[in-house]
Order: sequence, then structure tokens, then C-alpha cells
Amino acid sequence: MDLSVVIVNYGTFELTKNTINSILEYSYPFSVEIIVVDNASPDDSLSKLRQYFNDKVKFIASKTNRGFAAGNNQALKIVDSKYILLLNSDTIVWENTLADIYNYMENNPDVGACGCQVLLEDNSLDKACKRSFPNVKNSFFRLFHIPTKSKDDNYNLNDLDDDGIYEIDCLTGAFIFTRKKVLDDIGLLDETFFMYGEDIDLCYRIKDANWKIIYYGKDKITHFKGASSTKQKPKLIYEFYRAMYIYYKKHHAHESNFLTNLVVYLGIVVLCVLKLFLNIFKKKN
Repeated sequence: MDLSVVIVNYGTFELTKNTINSILEYSYPFSVEIIVVDNASPDDSLSKLRQYFNDKVKFIASKTNRGFAAGNNQALKIVDSKYILLLNSDTIVWENTLADIYNYMENNPDVGACGCQVLLEDNSLDKACKRSFPNVKNSFFRLFHIPTKSKDDNYNLNDLDDDGIYEIDCLTGAFIFTRKKVLDDIGLLDETFFMYGEDIDLCYRIKDANWKIIYYGKDKITHFKGASSTKQKPKLIYEFYRAMYIYYKKHHAHESNFLTNLVVYLGIVVLCVLKLFLNIFKKKN
């Protein structure tokens, strides 16, 4: 197999169905398989997906939900394709996107992972699709909306062309096109992360192993993220800030002194508590 597309489903039959159909809608000059990992959905979405797609899609049913990283890893442990695409279940893949990125990877053997332009439902750019690695300094600038002309402090890379092709630090987990050889080299997703942060950690390890990460802005997907004005589940808020803590401790704590680390950890806790408090007053979905 040339390409394995891995999608994790958790109670999102309609969204997952549309994501898969956006891939099956087109033909490709290479072989493609789609593997759906159901993370112990609390509804009948798995049975409905199986009935709808029959033998067009491979399914893995988890007995428990151990998180997004663990769900993906169940498929990654069994695939034997040259390339792997980690794809969110709430996306629509545009025509030519897979073919163009496949060809780019074929022609650039030093590239370990590639992403594309990710558009939100309102057609604005999801800034997470091209970014620098987070650190204490650029996180401070981003948190307090302080403008900077320094490339080192520009987390969202706003100065770079959205339609361009260039090397970056980090992609979004909604769309990561990588080589199996890379995962064989650096390992699978870190299951310490439950839902957030595993994409940043994966990209960090890819770059650390001297592979390039490329933003391919000529092709697109649409990502139906939840609106920021709606109420979030406290569990998701907690996991978001927990991921910050795990990532910083794993990759940056050793670079800083005790006081700096203490300030960072306390900052994460304060932000988490504040977010949980503000979330109380947001409207429900």
C-alpha cells in the first residue's frame, strides 16, 4: 500500500462519514487505504459507519477511550504503507490535495512530514497549520497579543504567505502527511497526551531527527472546528492545559532554571483555572 489514511472517530458519524467520502470521491495514481479507529464511541456511530462503507474502509474498535494519540497508534502499529496521513474526523479533503502532497513527498526525500492549508468553516486560515514551536518567549507574546517583528517570537508565522511552500516547525494534528520510515525512526505518538499536544510533540521529534517539515499552502482541507463562543467540556479544557505542561516539561524544562520553570507551571495552572471559570458563562452548544 502507498498511503494509509488514519482517522479516529468518537461519536461523530456524520462528520466522519463526510471526511471519508471527501477522500473516496476522487481517484489517485497510487493505492490508498482508509483506517478508522473508533475510540469506544458512546453511540452507534461505529456500526453506522461499518454499514455505510462496508468493505471500503478498515475499522478498529477500541474497548476504551485512551485518547487521540492512543487511538491513532492502534492503526499505526499495523500499517505497512510508504506514507501515512493522520487526518481529523471533522475535515473535508479538497481535490488534488492528497495527490499533490504525495508527489511532493516523492520528489523531496529529506521531508519527513508535510501539511497543507487548513481552512475553518468560515474560510479563514486555521493558524495552527503553520507555526513555530511554542516556548516561553513566543507564548508570552501570543498570550498578551504583543506584536513582534522577530521571527523567533512569531508563533503563528503571520508574515509568511498562506499560499506558499516552505519549511516550518509544526503542523496541526488535523492533517499530518508523513513517512512510515519517519515513525519507524522516532516512534509513534506519545500517549501521555490525551487529546492535545501530541501533534507538536510529534513534529518536535521529527525535526530533532533531522527531517524537514513542510507547509504546502497550495492545497487545502476544511476543518470544522468547534466555535470558540460555545461552552467546552471541562475535561477538554483541562487536557488542553495539561498538554502544555507535558510538552514543556518534556522538551524545555531542562533548558531553564528552577524559578523559570515554576513560573511557567504556575502560569499554566492559572490559565487553566481562568479558562474553566470563563467557560461557565459561555452559551451551550
